[in-house]
Amino acid sequence: MSGYDIQQALQLTDAERWGGVLIGSIYHALKKMEQEGYVAVTSIEQTGHRQKAVYAITDAGKIYLQTLIKDALKTSSVIYPSTLYSGLSFYNKLSAEECRTALKQQRSVLIDEYNAVKQGLEAKDEAMQHNIPPMVMLIMDNMFSIIKQQQDFIDKALALLDTEN
Repeated sequence: MSGYDIQQALQLTDAERWGGVLIGSIYHALKKMEQEGYVAVTSIEQTGHRQKAVYAITDAGKIYLQTLIKDALKTSSVIYPSTLYSGLSFYNKLSAEECRTALKQQRSVLIDEYNAVKQGLEAKDEAMQHNIPPMVMLIMDNMFSIIKQQQDFIDKALALLDTEN
């Protein structure tokens, strides 16, 4: 694939959101992987007045990819919302109304995130002609669950604030 094709595929899958991939840094990453021997230019295609390099993964790249996948699968993925926890630990330093306002803003952000993930899934489903692989659906379902769990947590914190007054 060319760098442009890779960017398009990553945008389609919303990789920046769920995978932490910085789509704008693809060309830099390709050059670095080429220098390290993980990808190689297989052809140069002419498109109008521009040329685009087409890359393929090398044998060394395939071995490295397998190592990255194994490492990713065995690394703990538990991430706590430590900033939120810190803020809640000191909530009594603010007025109840300030806390409510901030938590409602957090809830709004979570709603926006849920909707963005949902739109991404719908676009992916359309692009894949309603044939999303089961493992990808499992990932998406887990993302929705995590967002929903955070929304429930915020709602409980808001309810707790209401009982303290």
